Order: sequence, then C-alpha cells, then structure tokens
Amino acid sequence: MKLNIALLAGDGIGPEVIDQAVKVVNAVASKFNHEVNWTSALTGAAAIDAVGEPYPDETHEVCMAADAVLFGAIGHPRFDNDPKAKVRPEQGLLKMRQKLGLFANVRPTFTFPSLIDNSPLKRERIEGTDLVILRELTGGIYFGERGRKDDGNTAFDTCTYTRAEIQRLAKLGFEMARTRSKKLCCVDKANVLESSRLWRETVQDMEKDYPDVQVSYEFVDAVAMRLVQWPSSYDVIITENLFGDILTDEASVISGSMGLMPSSSIGLHTSLFEPIHGSYPQAAGKDIANPLATVLSAAMMFEDGFGLKDEAELIRSVVNKSLAEGVVTEDLAGKDKKAYKTSEVGDWLAANI
Repeated sequence: MKLNIALLAGDGIGPEVIDQAVKVVNAVASKFNHEVNWTSALTGAAAIDAVGEPYPDETHEVCMAADAVLFGAIGHPRFDNDPKAKVRPEQGLLKMRQKLGLFANVRPTFTFPSLIDNSPLKRERIEGTDLVILRELTGGIYFGERGRKDDGNTAFDTCTYTRAEIQRLAKLGFEMARTRSKKLCCVDKANVLESSRLWRETVQDMEKDYPDVQVSYEFVDAVAMRLVQWPSSYDVIITENLFGDILTDEASVISGSMGLMPSSSIGLHTSLFEPIHGSYPQAAGKDIANPLATVLSAAMMFEDGFGLKDEAELIRSVVNKSLAEGVVTEDLAGKDKKAYKTSEVGDWLAANI
C-alpha cells in the first residue's frame, strides 16, 4: 500500500518525538511491504519564524494532498509570556483544524500493566480503565466572538454551537460506542449554559436511532470528579470543545505520564494524528522526551487512517514490550533504573519491529 503522510514536527520536543515515530512507521512499512512518502511542512512557532504565519498556505496544501497527517506539538515560551502577541503558534492549530474540517478529537485513555503503579491514582481505582473521549473541535468558545470593551478593562469570549455541529460529533460517539461497550456519556453544563442545553437536547433526540446504546448525561464538574474516583466506569464520552480540552488532559495522567497517550482528529478532509502532550520547550534538544505517545499516535494512524489493524497492533505490542523491559525515558524510569534517550527508545522500537 502507498501511504502519503504529511509530517508536521512543530516546535519544542515535536521534532524529536516525530523522528522516533518516523523510524517506527518506516520499520512497519518495510515489514509489511508498504511504501511511505513523507512530506514535511512548517507549523507553529517554527512557521512564524520562517514565514510569519503559524499555518502557512503551503502547509495546508501539503496536508490536503496527504492521506494522513502526523503531527508533533506547537508552542513556545516567548509567545506564552507575551499576552499582547498578535500572532501565536496556537492560532495555527486552530486554523488547521478549521481548514481541514477536523471536528472530532478522539483521545483514548487506558492503562499499561507494567506502569499501573506509576499512576497518581490508586491501583484499585484505575485497573480496567479503557475509555475514549470525543471532543468537538471546531465550535464553542475557542471559535466564538471575542473581544475587549470599556477601554480594555472588560473581556468576553462567546460559546456558540449549532445543532449540526453537535449531531456530527454525537453520531461519531454513538457509532464508536456500538463497537465497544455500548455506553455513551454526554458531558455538559446544562443546568447553567444554554449551549449545553442544546447539546443535551440534540443528543436526546438522537437516542432513538441507537436503541442499543445506553446513554447517560452528566455535568462536567461531576465528570471531573469521577474521572479520578472511578475512571473505569466510563466508556465513550462526548463533549464540547472547552470541556473536552480540560477533561482529556485530566484523563491523560491516569496512565502515569502525559507522554503515553495518543490521539486523532477526524474530519472532512485529511485526518491528523498527534500525541496529547505539548511542546515541552524545557526539554527541547536534550533527547529526553518520551516518544511513546507519538509512536502510539502512528499506530492510530495505521488503524484508523489506513485500516491496517495488524500494523497498528504490532506497534502497540512493541511499545508494551519496551515498557515491560524498562526501555523508557527518564519520566518513566524512576531513580533506580536506567533512563534511555528519546532516540534510543526509537531505535529500540524500530529494531524490535
């Protein structure tokens, strides 16, 4: 099979973790006789420095021409520390989501047997956790009207949703629930927010089309508590943009490290696969960042992007082997064990494939 993949390394540790995923993808492609065509493009702070835009038109053309996008991370402290900056790396991410029609961010949360005690939560609370959060990506407060008034002393951000935006995300959630445990939870704040009431009303109207799926409705603050009390009680969660942003980061540390969880963004054009962690600029260039989330995102790319389940399963099995044998970076190694470099983990994974 010919695989055309756009490669957006981005900023900070992005290039380092992406390099390891490329090693793994190339090893898998060689083993299964696939041909991979990589096309690199700029985004984030790197793109701002080069051309003044965080998501240039040239990058968009590369993404549109590809079968999938493998993405690293964006962000840089000089923009984070300048609240008056008119151009920011994160604007590129929002622009990319909008132009590619990436409306659903799919973030799994699961545990690894060899790392169960690395979690900040007790073993008995997290054993058996295997959930997926679907976060709506193109609507809500991140894309609503915003501004300042009263000479800059009052700021506002507007959360706006259409029924159609909710329906397409919920449809994906219902369909995914059917392939899993047939449980779907809609997360909102319908006791306060009108946009949340539209979410709940819309999903309730869709229930009749999926009679085999058990649907529950919970307020976001309650879910935030239950995710640390009893995460294994959830299967598929659907929610709006802001709530999803917060809940997925909370859920990510259940596994023991933010450097372990992959994600995909599904949409109208080219789908994108990325680790959930940020650019971690403090570690950039030190060869210490955990590449496993990016490697597992490549596994999601094989399975969900190309329909190649055996290839995806091989990657996951080799990642589990690396964890069991302690071939990990410093965030997982602990004080008394050897910490491998980012590049060494990538080499080990490719060699074992």
